[in-house]
Amino acid sequence: MSDYIENPELNEEESNNVEQTMQDVLDEALSIEVGDTVKGEVLSIQDRQAIVGIIGGGVEGVIPYNELSAKPFDEVTEILNVGDVVDLVVIKQIKDKENGSFLLSKRRVDAKIVWKEIQDKFENNEIIEAPVKDVVKGGLVVDVGVRGFVPASMVEDHFVEDFSSYKGKTMTFKIVELEPSENRLILSHKAVVESEKEANKGKLMDELVAGDIVEGKVARLTNFGAFVDLGGVDGLVHISQIAHEHVKNPGDVLSIGQTVKVKILSIDKENGRVSLSIKDTLAGPWDAIAEKAPVGAVLTGVVKRLTSFGAFVEVFPGVEGLVHISQISHQHIATPHEVLQEGQEIKVKVLDAKEDEQRLSLSIKALEEKAATEAPAAAEEKIEEYVADDSDANFTLADLLGEKLSGLKDDSEA
Repeated sequence: MSDYIENPELNEEESNNVEQTMQDVLDEALSIEVGDTVKGEVLSIQDRQAIVGIIGGGVEGVIPYNELSAKPFDEVTEILNVGDVVDLVVIKQIKDKENGSFLLSKRRVDAKIVWKEIQDKFENNEIIEAPVKDVVKGGLVVDVGVRGFVPASMVEDHFVEDFSSYKGKTMTFKIVELEPSENRLILSHKAVVESEKEANKGKLMDELVAGDIVEGKVARLTNFGAFVDLGGVDGLVHISQIAHEHVKNPGDVLSIGQTVKVKILSIDKENGRVSLSIKDTLAGPWDAIAEKAPVGAVLTGVVKRLTSFGAFVEVFPGVEGLVHISQISHQHIATPHEVLQEGQEIKVKVLDAKEDEQRLSLSIKALEEKAATEAPAAAEEKIEEYVADDSDANFTLADLLGEKLSGLKDDSEA
């Protein structure tokens, strides 16, 4: 009406059109609701926030700093500049209209777009790539436009003690779970690794050849052996194939992540099983045994087994030699158990070593030979002493020596 009065040249019809247009603007402004998506033109940037005019709304709004973007930034101009037209979500109406009538968010619009993209990728079972933003208790925080979380159990297909090196690293992930309304996004890198390994497994199985010696990394340890990763295929090294010597616990000689050489014993493609041996890549305990245990050498060993015919003594890891019952003592014994016991540490002398037959003949008696001959020699010296002394001429040698002579006789008979 005021326009009509100030401009008498407008006729009644034109005046009604002006009034109708103003009413339409007011109606549009009043129709803006919280949660609506509107378009806004950036009018100015001030105090780390953006002032925008809501297009078609006839009102202004403000985008605070924390609603500008989901991605890290330092300056507002990295996200928006004056004149930009962007989609915005109405967060709430502002009672103090000094900086605009509505509080707006660009971040939430971007997040909706990202969630829609993530939803599509989830439904298509796609793999996504994103940087690790932070390492927190229980896992990793990933930036995919929205916050994603990777539980510690889903980071790798093996145990990781310290995740600090993962911060800033770009990795691939499979989407495990998402709920946009709760801003919940669970990711898994482990699933990607397992999927890649499975895809390569068939190809690798075809490339493996029984009898070949290859390198791998210890992936897991169990009480019955070790699983070695050959680059996508895990093979089992049974505990009996870890070393030439007896191994009680695989963890005593191997550690997870250790690089080892293994010989491929057999391949079961149908069941995806590979049998390996570390022992067969190592020098045998009997190799160069004649040099390690030359005839006449004195070695320290441990009694491993006692039988009716002798004792088996381990002188090197995986090398046992036989001390025949006749080589245990100068005294007559009915069984080795009379003078030896399993687990006892003893010294032995090497009588013979045959590498090709893996036989080692040992003797305990040979080391006691000198001590065994000392008593007869001393007795003989005593006889000469008595003969030289005529004060005992009236006594026979048998009377003088008595039991000593008897003992000497027994030794000679033996």
